[in-house]
Amino acid sequence: MVCLRRLTLIFLLLAAFSPFTGSAQSIPPAFLTASSHRWADSVFAALSPDERIAQLIMVAGYSNRTRGYEDSLIALVSQYKLGGVVFFQGGPVRQARLNNRLQAGSRVPLLIAMDAEWGLSMRLDSTVRFPYQMTLGALPPGNESLLYEMGADLARQCRRLGVHVNFAPVVDVNNNPNNPVINFRSFGENRENVVVKALAYLGGMQSQRLLTSIKHFPGHGDTGTDSHFDLPLITKSRAQLDSLELYPFRKLIAAGATGVMVAHLSIPGLDTTRNRPSTLSPAIVTDLLRNELQFKGLIFSDAMNMKAVTKNFPSGIADRMGLEAGMDVLEFTEDVPRAIAEVKQAVAEGKLNQASLDDRCRRILLAKAWVGLDRYQPVSLTNLVADLNQPASDLLNRQLTERSLTVLKNESATNGLIASSRTTAPVTGTSLLPLRALETLKIASVSVEADSETKFQQMLSNYTQVDPFVLSSRTDSATVARLFNSLSTYNLVLVGVHLNNIRPPKYGLQPKTAALVRQLIMTGKAVVTVFGNAYALDKFPALDSARAVLLAYQETPFTEELSAQAIFGGIAVGGKLPVSINARYQLGDGLPTPAIGRLKYTIPEEVGVDSRVLTQRVDSVVNVGLAAHAFPGAVVQMAVAGKVIFRKAYGKPTYESNEPTRLDDLYDLASVTKVSTSTPALMRLVDEGKFDLNTTMATYLPDFGKSNKADIGWRDVLTHQARLKAWIPFWRETVNPDGTFKPNTFSKTQSRKFPIEVADSLFLYRKYPKTIYAEIRDSPLNVKKEYVYSDLSFYLYPIIVKRLTGLKFEEYLKETFYRPLGATTLTYQPRRFYPLSRIAPTEYDSLFRHTLIHGRVHDEGAAMLNGISGHAGLFGSANDLIKLMQMYEQKGQFGGQQFISAKTLMEFTRYQFPELGNRRGLGFEKPSYKFSGNAPKSASASSFGHSGFTGTFVWMDPTYDLTYVFLSNRVYPTRNNNKISELSIRTNTVEVLYDALRRRPPTSL
Repeated sequence: MVCLRRLTLIFLLLAAFSPFTGSAQSIPPAFLTASSHRWADSVFAALSPDERIAQLIMVAGYSNRTRGYEDSLIALVSQYKLGGVVFFQGGPVRQARLNNRLQAGSRVPLLIAMDAEWGLSMRLDSTVRFPYQMTLGALPPGNESLLYEMGADLARQCRRLGVHVNFAPVVDVNNNPNNPVINFRSFGENRENVVVKALAYLGGMQSQRLLTSIKHFPGHGDTGTDSHFDLPLITKSRAQLDSLELYPFRKLIAAGATGVMVAHLSIPGLDTTRNRPSTLSPAIVTDLLRNELQFKGLIFSDAMNMKAVTKNFPSGIADRMGLEAGMDVLEFTEDVPRAIAEVKQAVAEGKLNQASLDDRCRRILLAKAWVGLDRYQPVSLTNLVADLNQPASDLLNRQLTERSLTVLKNESATNGLIASSRTTAPVTGTSLLPLRALETLKIASVSVEADSETKFQQMLSNYTQVDPFVLSSRTDSATVARLFNSLSTYNLVLVGVHLNNIRPPKYGLQPKTAALVRQLIMTGKAVVTVFGNAYALDKFPALDSARAVLLAYQETPFTEELSAQAIFGGIAVGGKLPVSINARYQLGDGLPTPAIGRLKYTIPEEVGVDSRVLTQRVDSVVNVGLAAHAFPGAVVQMAVAGKVIFRKAYGKPTYESNEPTRLDDLYDLASVTKVSTSTPALMRLVDEGKFDLNTTMATYLPDFGKSNKADIGWRDVLTHQARLKAWIPFWRETVNPDGTFKPNTFSKTQSRKFPIEVADSLFLYRKYPKTIYAEIRDSPLNVKKEYVYSDLSFYLYPIIVKRLTGLKFEEYLKETFYRPLGATTLTYQPRRFYPLSRIAPTEYDSLFRHTLIHGRVHDEGAAMLNGISGHAGLFGSANDLIKLMQMYEQKGQFGGQQFISAKTLMEFTRYQFPELGNRRGLGFEKPSYKFSGNAPKSASASSFGHSGFTGTFVWMDPTYDLTYVFLSNRVYPTRNNNKISELSIRTNTVEVLYDALRRRPPTSL
């Protein structure tokens, strides 16, 4: 279907841009070529002359009014046997009900129309809003198929709702920045861009047998008057009109447009009659449109209630004059009885002939047959809202928005030369956007004209620590002063300007808005994103002093979220300004910025997976665990091809909690610590030539030189076949038979001698960690060399890292990995940085610490090492953990940096001893060979990951390009609950994704 649609689009483009050699319509409207004449002829033959006139009239309908209004509308349509209804404000279910009632009372099915330029949401609540045409005008060449798909999708929605005509697309060339009525509704000021975009949009709609009406003929783009309130005057010559305003109409008519809407304009260059709107002008409607351009489709009037008409011509008389001018359909007739009477009078006077009216009636009936009204069925209300809001529409919205975003300025990251917005070369890695080297940045975000944290700010925070502030023109001066004082501690300020009104002349700008934005820009730290009309850029005189400028064209959840992703390089940006703003920002400006391997946040449909099925099935698995009390709460996050397609929090932090689990809650990662701390550190050291996997333990642990472990190779250690004991309960060595602690072990109060905080009132002797290391060194070995999972070597890697790098283990990890990755919640001892409300508690320790473990490491041995070890103790959120895992999945690259070489990653994640039946990589778990392991059943041989005792799990599979994180606190309130493993919750959850990826269409990516 997609290929067919693209071929259709190519055909339309070729037809439109072939040399224009004549005035005839090259491709006739499809409804005239359909084999539907028999029905149209039979209906026509049964109509009286008055009823044929009535078929040319469309009245307005609203589904948000009273039952009395609806009854009167139905009576009007039924009494006069009108041809159609134009729906305006309301809701989809209410409109469908009213539509069905109207159709039931009409002998000839009604033609139902809407103004849905940017989707049904233009008129109805609970429906899809696509981007404005000005936003779509910013799409660079090559994206026409997306516009075609948008048109087809909108047509599907219209037809599902019982709508047959969309008064779209707008093909006016907006070359007047002060245009109050077209403006953002236009694709822009370049006529070729308007034609290409409009053709694609129109082609998609008509492919689904939706009638279209290109508008506003002969061109409404160069006016400073709103025709809703007065009659605009366009003083251009015929030659000027031919070269610009009429150009898109000629091209789209040639390509088979089914309808044209005529505007209410005074154009002396086409009709010198004073104050006569173009809708009432025979010279414009008949001579120019019907005869010269030989347009054979439906000619619609603009709304006949607009002041541009009614100011000089009363209702009824104006309707008659519209038909005399050559209209087929009168939209929004206000006085139906008078309109019909006036038309009949015009026939009697010879100003209209019945044959002409009959031809128009037949044309309308043919159009009705083409859209299926010859087989009319009422609109089904079952699942109507769900059917109108499909994930495919969400995906289209994201893609259209993403590709329209436009970077207009992008300084050097080192404050060097400013890149010109007219360069055609890609922005180099030295440009500020996308942001790199996150470890060097302290970032604040300020949303201007916002009352609370915005979606823009929320998405920014997915990439790194970004502190949010909100500011508006209503903010008092003292608060503003405090905010700017706070900003002095940051070296980058991400400013979002939220203009929720995009109409001229103010574009939603409050009096103080520009001054506040200027003040933020003059800090010298500002990257400014404007969520508003492109023309609003001219209202910010200091804008060019910003370090970078990103234009989003309008304020929607999509523009906010995707702009944030563009800033961090989660997506590429390539939009081009569709209009000229001023001398600085000109038509066609736009700096391309690349995606740099950071996560993109999207929906499953982007990778060919059905979001509803995925969510339903993941919910089903996790809810089994919740119902069985396998864990009180969990967070699941999945990525495919570097795209986060699933993030969801389940349950509560504890069974007793009144608050739900949150996506950003921190969990004790338990043994996932091994692949999040020790393993990446060793891989980096291997890359740097500081650690050799083919040496022995004594090489980097001189104290082991005379131990039974001196000659054990690191490959055996990291694959758990080095004969090391599985674990040692170090804490038990501190306890007397009567349950008291031995001397020089613990104190109830903290002091220099007892500095290590194990619990609120339990502090370990400062030298006791040496005892732990000695006990590991001197522990006996297992008799047989075989796979035995052991924690012991991971206690030692922090010592090795410090000896080889000179840095403490946590400092090394944060400096080398976590801060550059933007994984700022990955930390030991989280109580230092986060409130307990952000941290999921683990077990009530009834044996050792005799307290609920909350914000401290669950593992006893790690607790005795001040919470910092290579085997346990790391905490973090699912979103930050998946960044580290995604770096592995991307062969060591993330955010434009190579953290670990692909060669080293391949070495650590391959089977080391498959001939022995050992399923391990170096530090990593892998799918099993001879005995069961912790891997998902569908995992490929290239996959790897790890599980954690507290209920955590990570898995990467290069074959499927997936990354998976499952965080829970299954040990709350006791470790004796192992239902999470008995029910295989963690692996069954990712099995859902494996199954979905196997089932997706082969062209998904």
